[in-house]
Amino acid sequence: MTDERGGLLAILKRGAALSAAGVAAVQVIALAQTLVLAHLLSPGEVGVFTAGTVLTTFVVVFSHSSLSHALIQRHDRIADAAETVFWATLVSGALLAGVLLATAPVLSAIFDDSQVGLVAAVSSGTVLLTSLMAVPDALMQREFQFKRRVIVDPANAATFAIVSIAGAAAGWGVWALVAGYYAALTVSVIAAWWLSGWRPGRGHFRFGLWRELAVFALPLLIESVLERAIEAGEVVLVGHRLETSALGNYRNGRRLAFLPVMAIIQICSYVLFPAFARIAGERERFKRGFLTALGWMWLAVVPASALLAAIGEPAVVLLLGGQWRGAGVLVQTMCGVGVGYALMSVSAEALKGAGRPQLINWMSGVGALTAIPLIVLLLPHGLPGVGVALSISAALTGLAGLVLSRSVVGVSRGELARCLVPVLLAGVGAAVAVGVFEHRVVHASAHGVAAGLGLIVLEALAFAGLFIVVLQVISPATLRPIWQARRR
Repeated sequence: MTDERGGLLAILKRGAALSAAGVAAVQVIALAQTLVLAHLLSPGEVGVFTAGTVLTTFVVVFSHSSLSHALIQRHDRIADAAETVFWATLVSGALLAGVLLATAPVLSAIFDDSQVGLVAAVSSGTVLLTSLMAVPDALMQREFQFKRRVIVDPANAATFAIVSIAGAAAGWGVWALVAGYYAALTVSVIAAWWLSGWRPGRGHFRFGLWRELAVFALPLLIESVLERAIEAGEVVLVGHRLETSALGNYRNGRRLAFLPVMAIIQICSYVLFPAFARIAGERERFKRGFLTALGWMWLAVVPASALLAAIGEPAVVLLLGGQWRGAGVLVQTMCGVGVGYALMSVSAEALKGAGRPQLINWMSGVGALTAIPLIVLLLPHGLPGVGVALSISAALTGLAGLVLSRSVVGVSRGELARCLVPVLLAGVGAAVAVGVFEHRVVHASAHGVAAGLGLIVLEALAFAGLFIVVLQVISPATLRPIWQARRR
């Protein structure tokens, strides 16, 4: 058992390092692409693309994610399971692409823009392309092969950036984004099939096996559908109740708000699910693994989110330009989303690893019951209201996930408090101090770009210093693993 544990720990460390390298590359490319496109495309053009692809991103969950998770968790008849998942996702992807094509005019009516319907019709084929990656992706993750993170994801991001920027510079407008979308997915499909080495025909489609996989996948499908439905509802409400340019600010602001947080979450979650699935039968080991993962995730996400709350708006204005101030406001008010997603991520991976995916639906239900009503309530306040609504909903959903996973893992309230409270207090304290200094004294966005960004960097360094000092004072044990790792 010692060798097995040591081997798994070594795999997880290696996987986290490789995943971090891949995710870092993706986030750098995505940030650069967002900054360049913000100067080439207007908020209205970005808003048309967001509205036109709202249903595409919603239906992708039916043709990709849920059955692939069932394949990762599967312990026997892998060849037949892979063949079954491949044909099930391929057929559903083809059917859904046809449905999207037929319903494209509906989006034109909802957003009162004919170009939105055209974008929706042309983008419908991306669902079929996405379905082709389900099995190769799942098999690579199942076997702790991190080629997806190191090669496929960066290739996807780089292709989208190159094609969309070249198209925007050539004056294609919103179609530059559509072309980039198709090019990125095509490269991802080719890379995933090449790296995984899997080909159809090595097993047999079994209807009975599909039913077994579907039983595990159904709760995850419900969770994904609810999550995508909430996102689609956000897009429809913002685009219909505000305007297309506000929708463009919403898309870029949301992307920028998620960049640092999702980078951290993706690095960890990619290895947590298969790792938790292997150790779920050992209660003490499972509990220690859960607390360790939660502690590291929390220590990374909370300061990143708190820093966005303090200097998010001026940073975005300096990077993107004055026409994107709405995106900056959204980044700042969405600071609570990262905190909620950190709790959701670790909780969901633990519940899936323990074979209790149905409990995730309760967590998703909290999100569904809070996000849209809060947005409707706060939408009269514009994009700041949308950001606050998303933050509150994500935090409540994360807390619900923590309650659900606590009972499965066997963690006490005291253990959770010791893990979470000191970091949260340090993050809030540092954010308040730096935020007040920025808005009362510095006003970084009122300076030139170079000088303003220099001030932002200094404020970020001040935030980091305050955060570490406060955390060291109230909970030295929280930072001890970092100092020990640094010495090693």
